[in-house]
Amino acid sequence: MTSANDVDVVVAGAGFSGLYLVHRLREAGFSFRVLESGGDVGGTWYWNRYPGARCDIPTTDYTYSWDPELDREWTWSEKYATQPEILSYAQHVAKKHDMYPHITFNTRVKDAQWDDSTRKWTVRTETGEAITCRHYIMATGCLSVPKDPDIPGTENFAGGVYVTGRWPHEGVDFTGRRVAVIGTGSSGIQSIPLIAEQASQVTVFQRTPNFSVPAFNGPVSEDRMAPLLADRDAYRESAKWTRGGVPLPPSEVSALAVTPEQRREMFEAGWKRGELFSILGIFMDQSTNREANDLVSEMIREKIRATVKDPVTAELLCPKTYPFGTKRPCLDTNYFDTYNKPHVRLVDLNTSPIRTITSDGITFGDETVHFDDIVYATGFDAMTGAIVSVDITGRNGTTLKKKWEHGPLQYLGLMSTEFPNFFMITGPGSPSVLSNMMVSIEQHVDWVTDTLVHMRDNGLDMIEPTETAEAGWVRHGAEFADISLMKDTNSWYMGANVPGKPRVMLPYLGGVDGYRRACNEVVERGYLGFSMSGPGGKVCNDGVIRSVQPDVFIVLDMMSQMGLPPMESMTPEGAREFSNASGAMRPPGPEVGEMVDGTLPGADGSPLEYRLYRPATKGPHPVVVYFHGGGWVIGSHVSDEPMVRDLCVRSGAMFVSVNY
Repeated sequence: MTSANDVDVVVAGAGFSGLYLVHRLREAGFSFRVLESGGDVGGTWYWNRYPGARCDIPTTDYTYSWDPELDREWTWSEKYATQPEILSYAQHVAKKHDMYPHITFNTRVKDAQWDDSTRKWTVRTETGEAITCRHYIMATGCLSVPKDPDIPGTENFAGGVYVTGRWPHEGVDFTGRRVAVIGTGSSGIQSIPLIAEQASQVTVFQRTPNFSVPAFNGPVSEDRMAPLLADRDAYRESAKWTRGGVPLPPSEVSALAVTPEQRREMFEAGWKRGELFSILGIFMDQSTNREANDLVSEMIREKIRATVKDPVTAELLCPKTYPFGTKRPCLDTNYFDTYNKPHVRLVDLNTSPIRTITSDGITFGDETVHFDDIVYATGFDAMTGAIVSVDITGRNGTTLKKKWEHGPLQYLGLMSTEFPNFFMITGPGSPSVLSNMMVSIEQHVDWVTDTLVHMRDNGLDMIEPTETAEAGWVRHGAEFADISLMKDTNSWYMGANVPGKPRVMLPYLGGVDGYRRACNEVVERGYLGFSMSGPGGKVCNDGVIRSVQPDVFIVLDMMSQMGLPPMESMTPEGAREFSNASGAMRPPGPEVGEMVDGTLPGADGSPLEYRLYRPATKGPHPVVVYFHGGGWVIGSHVSDEPMVRDLCVRSGAMFVSVNY
């Protein structure tokens, strides 16, 4: 075991991020220590041992790409691996690459303090050890701090108490026991069917129903393995340039642009794949257009109603208060079928709230039910919880917890101003939990390690983002949230599951591909937004990496990747043809109350065509006159119809789009 107390790098966490950091830092020749609070490697897969715990990313993708031999020597038993198998995989990697000697186990970081005079961090552990380092990296995971239940009387219960995020390593036998499960998020949905197989009585307490789709788990199918076996390197590389980090082609079809029969056919095909990113991306507009999302949400609710026999229970299990995908959807095995068992009961906490927990049961609504065990599946303080649980002090006594009291201020989800040489792996402001974490972990570790090598090679020993760059990235992330449906939902993506936590979008919504391009561009532009200094001099390249609105940038980025000639190089006829062809590919936009075509007199008396869009709401309505883009070369009074429809619905104003 490495025990040096003055090293180049200290890493907190020995999950998949920490293990890859061991590989990259050792390969690059840095001295380092890895501190792990658990008794073995694995991170979340070490701690979360509850019944049914498994990954929701296919095992063909939830695997390291940096060691090609792993794909040949490790065979996953199922499409979605269980916690024990994933933990075994992490242990196999650590043993194969001799990583254990670099990791100090059963050691939790207590605090970290920056010293401007030495340009180093001092990291202290709960065991009393102090380690100085040039760089401090937190690889503590996004779902590693379980949220304690906020329920009166929890301390009263004398029976068995279990938290899914801190499950006993020896397991729990519920045979013949009366069990209460509080919470129906991912861990609840995964554990309830298996608990119900043993227990004599299961009562599930639900506040908010969750969307869940069947995993159709089993051996990895040949069609899933075929592209990986055909060209492993190409498959792994393609994952890096997709929205979610899984090689699935993006949908180019609007839910509003197809017939009900076509929509149903596409939905059923996505449903049968049993994959999260497949069902989340059936239609190109389901994450941004409420009408499109409602169509998908209702088809999922129909599946729930068709599965759960009792219609009252079925309706309680149907999510109706938020759009599909704005809370973490779940993949399940027999979750909804479980409610057809006579010994399983669902309690709606909205109509029968828990009043108190007694020594031998729970009082809710107007009744008290006795239980032998209570299982708390109440979620996590996601993304920021593990970071701010450590007392991190940067420049001038600034603490990270204080700086982030209104939300995480960071640049690229990697660093934060006033905290030099402090890095976060898959932190807030990066795709993180909205992606295949293996792809995001590798990208972050590569970026950080490559940056440390760049600094060393150029005589630089300190790096810090600029205030301008940090503010620009935070604004960019918020603008992405504003054009999505997620901003309107109280989810842990927004920090809404923890009382007092600021309600801001935590992960970056621009996708794995868009985020990777931004990180690469930062480096290509001379580490834009960073200040670096050391014996080799000082470099400060201030600026904002993304300054245009996200929707505009997506269009421009897409056009640049298509290799199209610049519009100004086209003939007027060619520009019109291109514009019309592009416009024809767009979804039609939401329904408005009425559209009327007509003409009005122009400045020279000749008629100008217009299209009037009237909201479905009762008037009177304000009137907006809209002039299409493109000057006198491209566009017309109908060329921007999808956008004008959307503006009409969102604003409640009447729009008159005029030709000229």
